[in-house]
Amino acid sequence: MRRVLIIDDDDDIREVASLSLEATADWEILTANSGRTGIETAERELPDAILMDVMMPEMDGPTTFRHLQQNPATSHIPVLLLTAKVQGVDQRRFAGLGVAAVLFKPFDPLTLAAQISEALGWPVE
Repeated sequence: MRRVLIIDDDDDIREVASLSLEATADWEILTANSGRTGIETAERELPDAILMDVMMPEMDGPTTFRHLQQNPATSHIPVLLLTAKVQGVDQRRFAGLGVAAVLFKPFDPLTLAAQISEALGWPVE
């Protein structure tokens, strides 16, 4: 069973994404409401992937990603950024970070698991 960590400061987004991935892909979902908590959860739980919001208070997604990459325990975990920013310059900046993929809000709960699976090369079950 795949384990995915969702890091997002918005309770509703975390809830919808969690329910979506559990229902459509039968994945185990872990959640964190901040970048700092997400890093701690990733170190402790070592999920198969991380779906993370770009815009969060205190520590944003790109900063959290850099911390994860600098830690040997979490540097191998693929990270997908979730953002409402759809400008080309933002997309290029996020892609230049080295994340596995950039997904856009609002997302379709029925296709979110397929988008993640496709981005990571996971077989769709």
